[in-house]
Amino acid sequence: MIVAENITKSYGGEVLFDSISFRINSRERAGLVGRNGHGKTTLFRILTGEEHPDDGMVTIPKNYRMGYLQQNLAFHEHSVIEEASCALIPEERMNTWKAEKILSGLGFSREQITLHPSMLSGGYQVRLSLAKVLIAEPDMLLLDEPNNYLDITSIRWLRNFLITWTGELMLITHDRNFMDSIVTHTMGIHRKNLRKIEGNTGKLYDQIAQEEEIYEKTRINDERRKKEIEQFVNRFRAKARLGNLVQSRVKMLEKMGTAERLQKIKTLDFSFAEKPTHAKYLMSAENISFSYDSTVSPIIKNFNITVSSRDRICVVGRNGKGKTTLLKLLAGAIPPDTGTITWHQTAAPGYYEQSNTDTLVKTRTVVDEVAASHESVEKQRAWDICGIMMFEGDNALKKISVLSGGEKSRVLLGKLLVTPLNILLLDEPTNHLDMEACDALLEAIDCFDGAVIMVTHNEMFLHALAERLVIFQDEKVRVYEGTYEQFLQAGGWHDDETREEKPYRAADNESGLLSKKELRKRRSEIVTERSKILKPLEIRIQKLEADITANESRLEQYNHEMIAAAGEQDGPRIQKLSRDIHALKTLTESLYDDLDADTTLFEQESQRFDTLLGELE
Repeated sequence: MIVAENITKSYGGEVLFDSISFRINSRERAGLVGRNGHGKTTLFRILTGEEHPDDGMVTIPKNYRMGYLQQNLAFHEHSVIEEASCALIPEERMNTWKAEKILSGLGFSREQITLHPSMLSGGYQVRLSLAKVLIAEPDMLLLDEPNNYLDITSIRWLRNFLITWTGELMLITHDRNFMDSIVTHTMGIHRKNLRKIEGNTGKLYDQIAQEEEIYEKTRINDERRKKEIEQFVNRFRAKARLGNLVQSRVKMLEKMGTAERLQKIKTLDFSFAEKPTHAKYLMSAENISFSYDSTVSPIIKNFNITVSSRDRICVVGRNGKGKTTLLKLLAGAIPPDTGTITWHQTAAPGYYEQSNTDTLVKTRTVVDEVAASHESVEKQRAWDICGIMMFEGDNALKKISVLSGGEKSRVLLGKLLVTPLNILLLDEPTNHLDMEACDALLEAIDCFDGAVIMVTHNEMFLHALAERLVIFQDEKVRVYEGTYEQFLQAGGWHDDETREEKPYRAADNESGLLSKKELRKRRSEIVTERSKILKPLEIRIQKLEADITANESRLEQYNHEMIAAAGEQDGPRIQKLSRDIHALKTLTESLYDDLDADTTLFEQESQRFDTLLGELE
């Protein structure tokens, strides 16, 4: 258990959070939400000791190990597998297959695990660091945007891994669907305070909205009541026979105080400019192929697609297979080796790529860069867009050269907003946006009266938007005519399941063991049976613990009442309390017996299932 008490932290005079307190109990998986810049990562760094609070304290049990994905990457071994295996606990250093399994789940191929870590791309170096955190099996995982550098199959693997995580977990991610599928509790940094609830993000945001609505209604009613009392005091102050009433009203005013109006929180709330078109189809690609190296097979070969004026097309697949390249081809950023791409004469495409920030003019201010997006953009419109993209006031006068990566991405998005378009080509637009901004972007894309082609690993976007898919899978690229849900029901990511197996052992048929398909089936059966048996036990144990705590609190209250009754020599009251105390103690002892029996059974069953699953490793 981790306990934070009255934590306060400020930067440059701006308070991030003020006297917040919370605890992470055994086996809790807590999602941490809040807007960008409100202190989520800072809170993680305080928990790990990398930063210190201005006030308050964090209590961590002795020998409690925390696994935190470091921003500064440092590797010391000669290969990826050796580096990853260093994270194994000392008594398991020989079980390198455990490291191999984690690496495989995060998308490392057999060839990659033999490479020197320095030869990996930046994204895969982050994955290696994430793998080391998972392999170390700490008591608590602190994961800050762990899926930023993962492809969709690795994200699905990580989600399944975290769902079965038996320790504590705190998670920051902009992907609401990912978070909600994992967490047992949600914590939100809001108005410099922190709320924690049992449940998902939707429940937390609903609670915050309800509390603030009640607060505002109460504040307005109090202000109205306060004015009425002030009018009464002013009207009858000179009436001697009403002096007592007036004085009571004055005291009432003093007690009421003044509730501050809630400050409006700035949010991304936008829509894309639209250019009308009556064309049925805006673009078509015929037999396009492309390769960065003419000596190897093309990463895109003989690809065909026709895009209608209201299409919602999502491009999905593992990293490095060609998704971004395809979008660049369709956007005209690079030419195909063969084939043709034809645009309708009324087509007005807008292309967003997260790494395309070098197209921004570094010497321009934010507002000037937005104004230069299109000839029709007036200066006031540019200022308005800057405000929408959270560059308000003097922040809009910042030079592009001093902006962070996330801020530059918002500028790129702002440039699209002021440009009249009828087809959007978006490459992972949710990166560098917080959860609320992702929600706003989803709504803006949904309302856009034009076509959308989007590369994304965010399954919430896929479920909400995709009507057609371009799928990179099995070394091929194909168009799937259907929704993401239909794709999953039809077999979906069949190849990412195999990455949960130990990928570097001898073939199962050669060793006489179960086949991979049979292993998956057997593991699924065991996991299902474990959940069926352990979940009710876990719920029953939690209820017993809650009932015992409530009973003990009631016993303490009865004891206080007994002392008072004895002092007053209230015989009937003493007799009744004696009976109540005896009955409550008997009931509590029975609950303790039930708790002991259920806890023992839970531990025995957990061990049995762990053994069954271990036999499949």
